[in-house]
Amino acid sequence: MKTAPGTGRPDRQARAVRLGPRSVVALLLVSAVGVAAFGWPLLAGPSSQVSAHAQDAPWLFAGLLVLLVGVVAAAVSEGGVGPKAVAMLGVLAATGAALRPIGAGTAGIEPMFFLMVLSGRVLGPGFGFVLGSVTMFASALLTGGVGPWMPFQMLSMGWFTMGAGLLPGPDRLRGRAEVLMLAAYGFLAAFAYGTVMNLAGWPFLDSLSSSVAFQAGAPLHENLVRFLAYCLATSLGWDLGRAALTVVLTVTVGPALLRALRRATRRAAFEAPVTFEATEP
Repeated sequence: MKTAPGTGRPDRQARAVRLGPRSVVALLLVSAVGVAAFGWPLLAGPSSQVSAHAQDAPWLFAGLLVLLVGVVAAAVSEGGVGPKAVAMLGVLAATGAALRPIGAGTAGIEPMFFLMVLSGRVLGPGFGFVLGSVTMFASALLTGGVGPWMPFQMLSMGWFTMGAGLLPGPDRLRGRAEVLMLAAYGFLAAFAYGTVMNLAGWPFLDSLSSSVAFQAGAPLHENLVRFLAYCLATSLGWDLGRAALTVVLTVTVGPALLRALRRATRRAAFEAPVTFEATEP
């Protein structure tokens, strides 16, 4: 294990976005809005009109952008985001957006997921949430995939990447154990991403057309059974392809990319204070 020069203590990895109190509040707020946006149909009463909310995505997108700006603003005010962090965010988001179309439309193969896992691990949960959301937004613009599903994809990818930053042992766990942990997280989170995205569109299926469609007013446990059957019937193959590719890339390319990301964050010294030295005339 590397040690900080002259201290003998473990060399703690630099994080581009530190989670201060304001950042935590902003992240909790945007996550609460996201949970409500995804899960409200399951708790809606029998008299609610689910179809009346089918056009709410633009409002959710507008609100999400405001909340994302709030997350970044909170990090800036707490000294967690500087020009170097913004530059790193731009590079990683552009790379992730470019990777996504490589396997789009082919059995759910999306190589961007492993990059999000490794980036969130190295750069922390705050940076991870912003990176995941911005990457999905950039990817939608690049591929023409702008639609009512985009704000839900941004939220889901933000959670996916943030979760990698919340895994244990960010400063001490290294080597094969870390890679295996990240591979296991990527596998499970890839299925979780697909499941959450299914929840965004499932309530708007015609309940008369399928026995696995959402039934407004039905007991929660019945709708959950319908939803599980829907996921197994429609997206299991896509989720499995995404999860398997994430594991393969994490195990094979992950160690080298982790070292590169950590080297970049150390050299960038995101958390180093900016000082100005007076020069003699």
